Amino acid sequence: MAFIEIKDISFHYGQNSHGNSFKLSIQNLEIEKGKFVDIIGPNGCGKSTLLKILAGINTPFMGSIKIEGNDFSEFNRNEYSKKISYVPQSVPAIFPFSVYEIVMMGRTPYLNFMGFDKKEDRLIVDEAMEILELNHIRNKGINEISGGELQRVFIARALAQRSEIILLDEPNSHLDLQHQIVIFDLMEKLCSNNNFTIITVSHDLNMVGIYSDEIVFMKGGTIAIHGDKKSIFTKENISEIFNVDTQVNFKEYGKAANVLIKPQ
Repeated sequence: MAFIEIKDISFHYGQNSHGNSFKLSIQNLEIEKGKFVDIIGPNGCGKSTLLKILAGINTPFMGSIKIEGNDFSEFNRNEYSKKISYVPQSVPAIFPFSVYEIVMMGRTPYLNFMGFDKKEDRLIVDEAMEILELNHIRNKGINEISGGELQRVFIARALAQRSEIILLDEPNSHLDLQHQIVIFDLMEKLCSNNNFTIITVSHDLNMVGIYSDEIVFMKGGTIAIHGDKKSIFTKENISEIFNVDTQVNFKEYGKAANVLIKPQ
């Protein structure tokens, strides 16, 4: 039995102001526990929509999603939050919460009925902020920090949540190169050392080539190819999905793959 099992999912958005509509249709997707899975594909193919369905933000019109054989509907909100955390691609910084307060929100499923945090919660939050290098801005309002810092704050919140599944929508989109590596190194360690399951949406083929265990290629609102990286991360598949010419080189010393994109 797969750790995460998605069957016959159907979801669609109605027509927008331009008369366009979108339909997502996933027949079968199984993900094993402890895997680092990247979802890749062209813009508008349904990557973020699928991630939002897994996060419980979008509700499919039909189909089932199970974790360890239990249907999503069997979890209450607290149980669900202890299982899954979600880091969106962009977060509007509207409310004047501090960085520390945002990260502490990750502990919400664990707070007592009065809503007070405990020493354990504070230690977990401090650890997450240390890992994401946020202590120097812990008292700043989230409206006062950069986009890259804000991204790290919400990743720290997910880390403080201590859920065994972490969903990240383009986690490196606002980060400088150093912090991209910090984030992806951290996610890889959570998989290998703590048996977490990490699912990311990404456009960065080289980060996918370095860190992922499995890849889900999406196109036109459905899964085109899914499998282990070594088998399916090929120039032919990348060309089929993205319509670009590449060269994919797997390093002899490990599982990392380097992607060279050739000019048109």
